[in-house]
Amino acid sequence: MTAKKGNDSIVEVSKLSASYGGTLVLENVHFQVEPSLKIGILGPNGGGKTTLFRVLLGELAPLRGTVIVHGSCGYVPQTERSRLDYPVSALDVALMGTLTRIPWWRRPRRAERLQALDALGKVGMKELADEQFGELSGGQRQRVLIARALVQDAQLLLLDEPFSGLDSSSAKRLSLLLDQLAAEGRSILIATHDVEQARAWDLVLCLNRHQIAFGDPSKTLTRSVIQATYGGEIVAFSEGASEQAHLILPPHHHDTS
Repeated sequence: MTAKKGNDSIVEVSKLSASYGGTLVLENVHFQVEPSLKIGILGPNGGGKTTLFRVLLGELAPLRGTVIVHGSCGYVPQTERSRLDYPVSALDVALMGTLTRIPWWRRPRRAERLQALDALGKVGMKELADEQFGELSGGQRQRVLIARALVQDAQLLLLDEPFSGLDSSSAKRLSLLLDQLAAEGRSILIATHDVEQARAWDLVLCLNRHQIAFGDPSKTLTRSVIQATYGGEIVAFSEGASEQAHLILPPHHHDTS
């Protein structure tokens, strides 16, 4: 993977294929991401969403093709995968975003703490900086994890099922935060199973071990694309505002590839 600056695009992916120990799990993926976009990554469990994130983060080298990232990536995991019994504060978690750029032997100093507090303020969590991370609500933990990515000065945010387990109020607040971050010039890739939610975003990428489709949700999320994306799984889907959804969303469980 190549990382550089000086292009209007934040991400350029061309003919990407990826594998784990010889097993091909992602094939022929190609898309481009401009600044200020929110992009839904749709696909079944095992369809390649997590693999794509690992390639973008530089954790997994492409088997074939090219991936160019202009700037830095910040990964925001599912809060339910976080250790909630570990005694760290919201500020401690946000400070973890500084660890990639300070020596391993040096503790974060005042400058890093101020940066972490500023990031918590941006996501509306500064007043809870000293609260234990594990005692926060799911929505609050999600915003703290986003603050950690902001501390990394990430121009590309990779979110793994960020709305999972959130109540409607927390989900709305998170949506507004993502709108704000996109308006500041960041691009946001959101792995999700929620087809209807993805309709509200700028673009959608449909994966099922290879690229099914990429484009404007209003034109891309057709019946044939959804069926090709989810295969035998059944998903909630309607082709127009006047039609009722006639399929059922697949049971939620984690994507492992």
